Amino acid sequence: MSERISFKEMCEKFDVTPRALRHYEYIELLFPEKEGRTRFYGAREVARMTLILRGRKFGFSLEEIRQWLELYDADPEGRTQMLAWIELADKQLQELTQRRAEVDEAISQLQTLRDNVADTLPD
Repeated sequence: MSERISFKEMCEKFDVTPRALRHYEYIELLFPEKEGRTRFYGAREVARMTLILRGRKFGFSLEEIRQWLELYDADPEGRTQMLAWIELADKQLQELTQRRAEVDEAISQLQTLRDNVADTLPD
């Protein structure tokens, strides 16, 4: 992708609000080209946005995502970034697994309670 896309097109492409896109710029996750007040996004920014949204989906904080993206800027070969990614992924997998266990336990307790109440109802 050698062409640039506009602010509006970027919002539409990633299904994000203008406010979210501006916020990602404000906290220095994205660095669009600016011509006056108009912003344009090239391939680099589209790739970064893909990674930002993927990171958010996996539950990473914006600060963790920002730090990870900075590692790539410092080490374009990617080894440092990949090692940091593995460490972050391991930590997040552990947290998600713990949350899943908590949700499974809550579901089990709620199902038991619901069944107990249903069993007390007259036919």
